[in-house]
Amino acid sequence: MDPRSHFTSADDLAAALRSTGYLADPALSTVGWLALRLARPLLMEGEPGTGKTSLAEALAEAMDIPLIRLQCYEGIDASQALYDWDFPRQILHLRAVEALAATGAAGPAGDLAEVEQSLFDERFLLARPVLQALRDAPCVLLIDEVDRADDEFEAFLLEVLATWQVTIPELGAVHASTPPVVVLTSNRTRELHDALKRRCLYHWLEHPGIERELEIVRSRAPEVPAALAEQVVRVVHAVRDDRELLKPPGVAETLDWARALHELGVRELDTATAAATLGVAVKYREDGDRVRSALDRVLAR
Repeated sequence: MDPRSHFTSADDLAAALRSTGYLADPALSTVGWLALRLARPLLMEGEPGTGKTSLAEALAEAMDIPLIRLQCYEGIDASQALYDWDFPRQILHLRAVEALAATGAAGPAGDLAEVEQSLFDERFLLARPVLQALRDAPCVLLIDEVDRADDEFEAFLLEVLATWQVTIPELGAVHASTPPVVVLTSNRTRELHDALKRRCLYHWLEHPGIERELEIVRSRAPEVPAALAEQVVRVVHAVRDDRELLKPPGVAETLDWARALHELGVRELDTATAAATLGVAVKYREDGDRVRSALDRVLAR
């Protein structure tokens, strides 16, 4: 059964995501539900830390299907996304064939075509994420930070997303019986090509508002006292208002900071404690210096 049929409405999807701890607003749950119903990839763009990757994880959990992740990076190519051959095992197999032929325990190793064919058997195939997703569907295929890859890799993805099929020359075509649920994320370090965007439904994910982020902290870190959670969320939002920061803290940093303060036994955030623990939320020295110099003002707000 196709897991996409689990949800009869966007509200159903939002409720299922909420049960995993992921709180989607109406716009996100609607476009997510449409992506499932139309069997289209969902392209998520936004600042780092807004919850793009977490959505794919929550979808997999909500549908009770595996999550397969392809982490993109500069220089990635199709072979690193599709498959490779287990070269060390192939060499061991070849030596075993030669040894058996030498002792007469097996036929002669002179039939090169047969030996070569045996080297490219299914047992030596190393399935990478895209091939694994096509073979093991239903699943969620997360293509993370696709903006880090180059144009050639985008063209490869476009072909796979159009046909849900790849061809392995030695073994033949592999076609997904059920197309995987595909989520692509981008931090928009570069613009993606229109051809790839046209294959997808699109959503820009903003940092949540104060009330929604507070709800996320209460859901994901219920051990944190309510007053401390609210104070941390409001401080993080005040920090994000500084447009000069190299990297504003995301939701993940809000959660980490709230949990860290709770572990320290903090009940109320003050300037000294905030300065001492700021490295949990702010990850650049320049940002840390800038935020520390404004902590009194930020906490007063």
